Amino acid sequence: MSLHRLYRGFSRLCGLAQGPLPKPGLRALLYHAVGTPLPGEPCGTSISAGLFARHIEHLDSLRNVFKFRHFAAPGSDSPCLALTFDDGYRDVLAAAAPLLAVRGIPFTMFVVSDFILRGAAPYLDEAGLKELARLSGARIGSHGKTHRPLTALGDAELREELAGSRKFLEDLLGLPVTSISYPYGSVDRRVRDAAQEAGYVLGGTSRYGLNLPGRDPLLLCRTEIVAWDEIEDLELKVKGRWDWYRFRHPDPAAQNR
Repeated sequence: MSLHRLYRGFSRLCGLAQGPLPKPGLRALLYHAVGTPLPGEPCGTSISAGLFARHIEHLDSLRNVFKFRHFAAPGSDSPCLALTFDDGYRDVLAAAAPLLAVRGIPFTMFVVSDFILRGAAPYLDEAGLKELARLSGARIGSHGKTHRPLTALGDAELREELAGSRKFLEDLLGLPVTSISYPYGSVDRRVRDAAQEAGYVLGGTSRYGLNLPGRDPLLLCRTEIVAWDEIEDLELKVKGRWDWYRFRHPDPAAQNR
């Protein structure tokens, strides 16, 4: 928490040096769990249900500035926000989806196919994922087959993580699954090209930043929201004041083919 407060202060200072905001482009927010206790998890993966509700209320108040849209390639017409959730926690169906549905905010849930197949808490089972997929405004994407870092895999394992997960989800849901978020943000040019070969057209990284027109749709940036993000932090992140934090993940779009 003390480190988070330090980062918050630095982000405030970054805001003083930035130009007019917001800019046209897509800001994708990345959530994980909403209210489920995750003992021993040090990264703030699970935000409380009450704080999440305040987040959504605040985001809804920004409709005069931002358009809400599904996770997609950025356009050039106006600043846009997209909400995404990684891993496939059950609480997204129980706690997050109802709030988003009431406000008409679309979202994408990226799920790990083997987690869904096992159906063990705290993740959705097959029935729960089907229920989520039927909700207005919900879309389902892949988060890999087993949630392994993709850059560490050989070619055959990589194909199975990508194509195997997509096939399982499409067979289960009877819907096209053409988006993926890369587990742990583990993506390079080889992984990106393998994802395209497996039939994906959108890919979410863990690199902070605004997606400007022309950004590779298989290497879209996302801004992570964590358990300690109060409304001020959310506001700073939406405005790009935290984008300095992208130093944690080199930009795979800058790599040579």
